[in-house]
Amino acid sequence: MALPFARSLRLCHWGARCLGVTAVEARRGVSFKLEEKTAHSSLTLFKDGTGVKYGLVGLEPSKLALNVERFREWAVVLADTVVTSGRHYWEVTVKRSQQFRVGVADMDISRDSCIGVDDRSWVFSYAQRKWYTMLANKKAPIEGIGQPEKVGLLLDYDAQKLSLVDVSQVAVVHTLRTDFQGPVVPAFALWDGELLTHSGLEVPTGL
Repeated sequence: MALPFARSLRLCHWGARCLGVTAVEARRGVSFKLEEKTAHSSLTLFKDGTGVKYGLVGLEPSKLALNVERFREWAVVLADTVVTSGRHYWEVTVKRSQQFRVGVADMDISRDSCIGVDDRSWVFSYAQRKWYTMLANKKAPIEGIGQPEKVGLLLDYDAQKLSLVDVSQVAVVHTLRTDFQGPVVPAFALWDGELLTHSGLEVPTGL
């Protein structure tokens, strides 16, 4: 079945970043920045698009360029590179944040939604000093990890798995089984503080 026209355009735009990947890049995993045009008005990107800060007031929506790719209701931002195969690893440094979500989502997830509340995003959520998995707005607690300064995410697209990694122990804390049906992108939600992403990393030995 042919893709809807709008989605076809997005696939072409996002997918272009997946073409021409060398063997070395494939071993290192996906390299990405945050896509400013997807960022909710309360989020500000910094450090050349690798970090995101939350602002209680944020930018006035009416002063932003009208863009159908921008999240309208929730403080979400997507990465600028899609994943369609392979194993990929990236890390996130967390500063002054008590509530955030990290994971992956369909590239054309609804911009009126939040990651973790539908069945087309797969998320690890930190809130109230505890970790949870989130899928279709259902939460399940994760044990064995506190509030770290840095966490890792291991995406195995072909095996349909997304794992939360304890960077200090270089160990998988929890794995989500997924059902990817198309391209996905790293996705982030933030309600205070800031996150800094580190991509293009090799998968640590043993994971």
